[in-house]
Amino acid sequence: MQRIAYASIDLKALRHNFLQVKQYAPNSKLICVIKANAYGHGMLEVAKALQDADGFAVACVDEALLLRKENVTQPITVFQGFQDIAELQACSQYQLWPVVHHTKQLELLHQAELAQPIDIWLKLSTGMNRLGFNPDDAHDVWRQLDSCSGVRNIRLMTHMARADEGILSEADFTEKQIQLFTASTSGIRAECSLANSATLIGWPAAHREWVRPGIMLYGASPFLPGASGFQSPDLQPVMQLNSRLIAINRRSKGDPIGYGSTWVCPENMPIGVVAIGYGDGYPRHIQAGTTLLIRGQSAKIVGRVSMDLLTVDLSGIDAAVGDEVVLWGTGLPVDRIAQQAGTISYELLCGIFGRVRYKYIN
Repeated sequence: MQRIAYASIDLKALRHNFLQVKQYAPNSKLICVIKANAYGHGMLEVAKALQDADGFAVACVDEALLLRKENVTQPITVFQGFQDIAELQACSQYQLWPVVHHTKQLELLHQAELAQPIDIWLKLSTGMNRLGFNPDDAHDVWRQLDSCSGVRNIRLMTHMARADEGILSEADFTEKQIQLFTASTSGIRAECSLANSATLIGWPAAHREWVRPGIMLYGASPFLPGASGFQSPDLQPVMQLNSRLIAINRRSKGDPIGYGSTWVCPENMPIGVVAIGYGDGYPRHIQAGTTLLIRGQSAKIVGRVSMDLLTVDLSGIDAAVGDEVVLWGTGLPVDRIAQQAGTISYELLCGIFGRVRYKYIN
């Protein structure tokens, strides 16, 4: 039998969010970020639903090759670039756009004999300090790439480290990154990409030729709770995580519920059992009292989430065995659940595991 838990993916909502991005950055081309299985939504299905995208972005070459083998023809940016000659040759063969962020990649580009030259992104580290060349070296690295016969077009990019926090102060960190990127690339004529979801909403100066929407495509906020300076964009949730009540049991005052007996019934009450757990990707460390929906009614999780099941207080709730349960989605934003789990929506969406069935609608 199939696992009861399933994720409903609303492709109409996805396209709505795509159009919202276009309204924020009408003069920029859109690289839709679909790495990590499109943030848990299904990379191939999302790519096919976003046929108007100017390009896609993935983490590694293997993800890009899956798209090419399914006849996705748009430019595909590979954020981690190539790690060896074989991956570089694959970039050439399948016309991928790898990010060049390290001197080792420069060496490989000069060593390799490619069947056809490639477009690349030259990445500068302006504040994330993770991948990328020092901005002071931008012109030198540019010249090295420009002299390489295997390179056709060079574009420039950087990544914003704190845009999800909103406007921090007059000495705004994101604004400083934009200024550093602009100053260090002055005199280089190239298309640029600076803006992820949060940046393209909050900092129009960072839009440039290409923007890279990710989390906002999937209907979650790109801003952390309490981020200041921006209104929430008009986004629709794309994923709704569902399961069903498989049991309702009467428990007595003082009865402990679940592993570790961490929650005890304060009175005689009905306890529901829902067929989903951390083995499906629902967070084990969620707080007791976290909301889920049953027949549109708010109910509260009690006890620890286990691998396959969780328990819920059904006091005052009109419910029956077999009722559908919404863990997040329409009426229950994934951002709210992430906050109660002490994490971010990205982790919850990406964490849905293989035994959860997917249903694509619209």
